Amino acid sequence: PDFSALAPADQLTHAVDCVIITHFHLDHIGALPHLTEKLGYRGPVYMTRPTRAIGAILLEDYRHVMVDRKGALNFYSSADIAACMERATLISLGETVWIDDELRITPYYAGHVLGAVMVYAECRGQRALYTGDFNTTSDRHLGAARIHRLDPHVLITESTYVASVRESKRTKEAELLQAIHSTVARGGKVLIPSFAVGRAQELLLLLDSYWERIGLTVPIYFCAGVGRQANLYFRHFAAWASINATEIARASARNPLALRHVRPFDKRVFTSGGPCVLFATPGMLQAGVALQAFRAWASGSQNLVLFPAHCIKGTLGHTLLQGAKSVVVGAPRGGPSATVSIDVACSVRQISFSAHADAKGILSLVRKVRPSAVVLLHGDRRKMAQMKAHITSLFGLECHTPLNGEATKISAAEAFPLRVYQHQPTAAAPPAASP
Repeated sequence: PDFSALAPADQLTHAVDCVIITHFHLDHIGALPHLTEKLGYRGPVYMTRPTRAIGAILLEDYRHVMVDRKGALNFYSSADIAACMERATLISLGETVWIDDELRITPYYAGHVLGAVMVYAECRGQRALYTGDFNTTSDRHLGAARIHRLDPHVLITESTYVASVRESKRTKEAELLQAIHSTVARGGKVLIPSFAVGRAQELLLLLDSYWERIGLTVPIYFCAGVGRQANLYFRHFAAWASINATEIARASARNPLALRHVRPFDKRVFTSGGPCVLFATPGMLQAGVALQAFRAWASGSQNLVLFPAHCIKGTLGHTLLQGAKSVVVGAPRGGPSATVSIDVACSVRQISFSAHADAKGILSLVRKVRPSAVVLLHGDRRKMAQMKAHITSLFGLECHTPLNGEATKISAAEAFPLRVYQHQPTAAAPPAASP
């Protein structure tokens, strides 16, 4: 339809039937306040209760970084975030919601992070499944993605780790625990740069359980204002937790996300003696408390910096993982110069944990839901091309890897519901007389 006569905000509202936020990570929710409060979109917005709760925290933290630290202009305000979240309609797992008289959506459990969903949409007989980010492997605080055969005309799936087949989670957990334990046993300090929400809670649960099991008393600190708030929500929304966590709760009569051996951060840890473990943001070590701890501990050969996630090129984390023995970083506040050079004597390791499906997980999803076509996004183009070839050869399906803004046509029959009534005559007509 032609919306040119309408104001720009009205054009947007008329053109977009609804907005569905699959989970609270900023690459999925970060532009929502701009859409609703700056551009004026007034159509329906759907998300789960955990997504709204934790998403509001992350949006406020993002706004703080962009406006207060970087001076971004015309950025959304705290009031915009609050107004945006007020517009959200909450959806529950397995609940079918009619957007209008033609379009309906149903959310399914995606794993990945607390409150994450995959979304199945039906309109005039045409069916699509959008995965958002999902994980087919359960962990300590979340279950694996749960969905059944839906026969969608198109499956739109993330492909972040589309070329990887990850090793056993138990093997990685054992490797991480051994690295941490051996470091604190020799009196060293362990810095774990981590994102505040998601993997931090998973690894905190792992260490808390290990400390309980073997009776360690070395302090574990968690420094993240956002993360502390998120921990409260993780405990509040324990119903979204994994089956393993639910069984622990029943057996011990306590919330599995209530951590017994984790303490709030104390800045004296930078200069105090003795071993400890510190979880601090950000995950790639480019700023914040994590960088402060690195400055304080980098020169100690007994210490360890342990990265539990990928570090992108150009970050301090990536530089350290490449083996750098001397790095230049921003000076502490009040320092005499803009940068300082640091000699790196501590150990640096990466034991990567991921909340995304790997290649096996993506293929198992295709096999389970039985789509007619697949669209890959949210991944590396070269690696997506490899998966496209696998999907085509294994399942005989058309598979697309479109660029941003590129239109893709998928064949699907359109269906209109019809009510058919059969006419029943009140009496039979008499036979015609023979000539």
